[in-house]
Amino acid sequence: MSPSAHASSTVNPIQWRDDRLVLLDQRLLPGAEIHVDCATSAAVVTAIRDMVVRGAPAIGIAGAYGMVLAAREAWQRVGPAWRSDWQDAVTALREARPTAINLAWAVDRLVLAAQTLDGDPGLPLLVLAQQLHAEDLAANHRMGQLGAALIAPGSTVMTHCNAGALATAGHGTALGVIRDAHAAGRIERVFATETRPWLQGARLTSWELSREGIPVTLITDGSAAHVMRAEAVAWLIVGADRVAANGDVANKIGTYGLAIAARAHGARVMVVAPLSTFDPATPDGSAIHIEERAGEEITTIGGQRYAPAGVTAYNPVFDVTPAALIDVLVTEAGVIERPDRARIAALQAAR
Repeated sequence: MSPSAHASSTVNPIQWRDDRLVLLDQRLLPGAEIHVDCATSAAVVTAIRDMVVRGAPAIGIAGAYGMVLAAREAWQRVGPAWRSDWQDAVTALREARPTAINLAWAVDRLVLAAQTLDGDPGLPLLVLAQQLHAEDLAANHRMGQLGAALIAPGSTVMTHCNAGALATAGHGTALGVIRDAHAAGRIERVFATETRPWLQGARLTSWELSREGIPVTLITDGSAAHVMRAEAVAWLIVGADRVAANGDVANKIGTYGLAIAARAHGARVMVVAPLSTFDPATPDGSAIHIEERAGEEITTIGGQRYAPAGVTAYNPVFDVTPAALIDVLVTEAGVIERPDRARIAALQAAR
C-alpha cells in the first residue's frame, strides 16, 4: 500500500451539497468548525475575497462551483441567452483574488466548456466542476508520493503558511508531501511558521498536523533562520499560488525570505504545486500581480488596534521566490530539479 493511502487527511474543506457549495470557514479555525453555505455565485465571490476559503487549488475549485451557480442563475433569468447574461458573474469570480492562477484557470475551463452546451448548463458544468475537484485530490496524492521520496529518513523540515487539505481538495500540496513522508518514516519533526498576519501556520497547519499525530512545532516567522541553523532543517517545503514560465514562484508573503535563509543554511527548497498553478503566459516573477490587502490586517489583532493611531501599513500578501533559489518543483506529472524555462516547458510538452 502506498504511503498516501495511510496518510489521507480527514479534513474536507469543500463540498457540493443540496445544490450549493459548502465551505469550511477557515477564518474560525481552530476555535470552531463552522461551514458556510454558498447558494449564489455572489456568495462564492464573497467567500473567496473574505478568505472563508483560501489556498490556490481550493480557491480554484470554489470558483468552478461558483461558475455552476452563475450559469444556473443566468439560465433561470433568461433561458437560452444565458451565456451573455452570465458575463458579469464570470468576471467577478475570475477577479475575486488576482494572484492565485488556479482561480482564473478553473473559470476559463468552465467558460470554454460552456461554449458548446445546448439547453440548461447546470448539470454538465457541475459534472466538470466535480471532475476538477477529483483531479486535484488525485494530483495531491501523486505529488505527496513524489515529494516524499526525495526526503531522507529521519529528516526535520519546515513549512510556511498552509498548503494542506484546507488549501486544496484534500490531502494538500506541501502538507501532502509531509503527510506521506511522515507515514513512511522519513520525517521526524516539522517546524511550522506562524505566518503573519492571518496566522495560517499557527491556526491551520498546526491544527491539521496535530490532529493527525504528526509532530509539529510552531515558531515565529522571525525565528525561522535561527531554527534552520540550530535544528539542522533539511527541507523548506511550501506550496505556490502561481508558477511563472521561468520557474519563479509566487507564494505567501515570507516565502522569499525563507528561501534565502534556506540557501544560507544548507536546507533545500521544495515547491509543491499542481500543473493548474503553472502559468505559461507569465514570463517571470516580475509579471505576477501581487495582491495587497487592507493595512488593518497588520495594525490590529482580533479587532484591537495595537499600532499607534495614524501609522500606515503596507500589506502585500504574496512575494516571489526566484527559480534560482528552488531546488525542486514537485508536480503531479513529475519532479523538476533546478527549475527553469526549458525544464518546465519540457514537462508541460510531455504532459
